Amino acid sequence: MITLAHLSDVHLAPLPPVRLRDLASKRITGYLNWKIKREHTLAGDGLVKLVRHMRGQSPDFTAITGDLVNLALDAEINTAHNWLETIGPPEVVCVSPGNHDAYIGGQLEKAMARWGGYISGETVDSAPFPFVRRIGEVAIVSCSSAVPTAPGMALGRFDAEQGERLGRILRLLGEGGYFRVVMIHHPPNQEQAHPRLGLYGARLFRAAVAAHGAELILHGHTHQSTIYAVPGPRGDVPVVGVAAAGAAQGGDTGGHDPARYNLFSIQRLGTAWQCTLREFGFQRLSTDIVLRLSLRIY
Repeated sequence: MITLAHLSDVHLAPLPPVRLRDLASKRITGYLNWKIKREHTLAGDGLVKLVRHMRGQSPDFTAITGDLVNLALDAEINTAHNWLETIGPPEVVCVSPGNHDAYIGGQLEKAMARWGGYISGETVDSAPFPFVRRIGEVAIVSCSSAVPTAPGMALGRFDAEQGERLGRILRLLGEGGYFRVVMIHHPPNQEQAHPRLGLYGARLFRAAVAAHGAELILHGHTHQSTIYAVPGPRGDVPVVGVAAAGAAQGGDTGGHDPARYNLFSIQRLGTAWQCTLREFGFQRLSTDIVLRLSLRIY
């Protein structure tokens, strides 16, 4: 059995010192949003406790679907690398970047250089995404929807070239008999389409899955715990979103779910796969971490 932990939307807090010149960009609106709203609802107070609880489960691998930072300041990128080291070594942890990790132009490239092995793996050509990490018979495929956007926008993009590479990867891994877990920051569901917040190119993502198959899709971005499905060649593929790991423990969460993480237990039974989801996290009126859901999804 392989156990896979899933975290997302860490939004490491507090913000480091911000210089005036740092705000001469989209960051000014993000900084104001942080001070007015997110500083209270994404305070990160429970993150240490949540990660400690997750590590107590001894997962074999941890998938993190982006938004490690807030304004993609250089200091934040460095702090995020140090935080990743507390989760585990790069061999058992990987990141799919989010829109906050690419908050302004050039910063995602800096993050990728700093985070190194946490945001890289096997690829089909010289393009960095999607990349593959394999542990036993489980293959984690990390896509990227992270692009810089205009103020007030938090959308993602998935282009045709990445879709073609994803299709090739899913086909090869399927022929190899792997349990394929695809991770992306923005939800690929039609229901989550939104001109300001959604994933542009989601149809291309879904088309690759429909043509070549996958066993599980993980995402973040919405700060909500969700379970959907998209069509695959032999039936529906579960799509699981996780609440923000950096969210408040309870009380004022800004309408979002309190901080949580998911733990998947994956095993082969004969010629078939079985996957069970367990969701752990805080309650709205409590600072205790509890098992909120246990569900066989595959």
